Amino acid sequence: MSSLKTKFAAKAVPVAAEVKTLFKEYGSTVIGQVTIESVIDGMKGLPSLLTLTSKLDPQEGIRFRGYSIPELQEKLPKLGPDDEPLPEGLFYLMLLDELPTLADVMEIGKEWKDRAAIPDYVYKVIDAMPMDSAPMADLSAGILALATESKFLQAYNSGIGKKDYWDSTYEDVMTLIAQLPVIAAYIYRKHYFKGNVIPADPKLDWSANLAHMMGYDSPEIYKLFRMYLTIHADHEGGNVSAHAVHLVASALSNPYYSYAAGMLGLAGPLHGYANQEVVAWILDILKEMGTENPTKQQIHDFCEKTIGAGRVIPGYGHAVLRKTDPRFEAQCEFASKYCKGDNFIQVVNDLYEIVPPILGSLGKVKNPWPNVDAYSGSLLRHYGINEAPYYTVLFAVSRALGVLASLLWDRALGLQIERPSSFTLEWFQEKAGIKK
Repeated sequence: MSSLKTKFAAKAVPVAAEVKTLFKEYGSTVIGQVTIESVIDGMKGLPSLLTLTSKLDPQEGIRFRGYSIPELQEKLPKLGPDDEPLPEGLFYLMLLDELPTLADVMEIGKEWKDRAAIPDYVYKVIDAMPMDSAPMADLSAGILALATESKFLQAYNSGIGKKDYWDSTYEDVMTLIAQLPVIAAYIYRKHYFKGNVIPADPKLDWSANLAHMMGYDSPEIYKLFRMYLTIHADHEGGNVSAHAVHLVASALSNPYYSYAAGMLGLAGPLHGYANQEVVAWILDILKEMGTENPTKQQIHDFCEKTIGAGRVIPGYGHAVLRKTDPRFEAQCEFASKYCKGDNFIQVVNDLYEIVPPILGSLGKVKNPWPNVDAYSGSLLRHYGINEAPYYTVLFAVSRALGVLASLLWDRALGLQIERPSSFTLEWFQEKAGIKK
């Protein structure tokens, strides 16, 4: 048993006992109020999930096991003092609720390299997808094909007891995370480089290897991928991708099925697809103005035109946050260090100055501030990754760290199948007193 797996077992047993006590002795404690608004408005803010890995605070932003993004940038292990934190370290933190050493991180990285082999039939499944299929569709197909290798599925079919579900789930989680960069890079090369595949470099870390296999090799882009795959890793349990993984896994679907389901949710325009819309919208600005250097007044006028047409400004607003997304700020800081003189990024920076006052003046926008999607696409473009339909695949690789760490905890805690009740429109109308 690896040291990470041993440490997780030592952590999970007492926490599972705490959850059992909480359920048994305090299960009747009221923690929230269900209203018609909370149900019809997508259950926003309604306490209904137990998630250990991260928490999204409206005023403070995302915290991973209590640590903010700036704190993680300071405390998580790096390969050098001027580098970005390694996502392997964030996975360790989310899984164990303790900061790793560099040795801990390197051990995870080595284990992922050892688990990264992909069966040939998975490539055949991806190749069978049409060239005009969405990269996220290819990713989901490849992940589903990998499910035949599921250790959890094999263990469940052999009659393993509930208390040991986590053990084989751990094996699937670690293997799937290891395989994702290989599959993601294969899909990129299939769609945009005629299938000219680049093998992994055993000397590179998990993030840098993804960039390398996609065809991008420089110290800066390695740093970008480490930062990108860290800040997109988790966003508590209520967002669509995390909730979908939890929901499907609660039926004891194996981690491959569960992760694929969550990534199909991530592919939606209101979730991980949004960074593509930001890039397309900024390109519309440049096209209409006929310049790569529009003035702030031109950008302002285009924003007003967008709102006047009944459209939203992509990359702005958030279902929970009521401040600038700390993930936006992390990317802004990266750009100020490495992307000076980039006209596209300058438009992103100008929008940050222009858009919030416009949205704030409308009087009905709860959050006029930018979210993570407002910046991420522009950074990828800076380094030549211009294929916007692929951006969500990178998001998906990162999000695996959080949703699969949570899935493993779900199994260790013995969480039950999710089954909320639903009611008819007439029932709600009767509760509201507007119809007998």
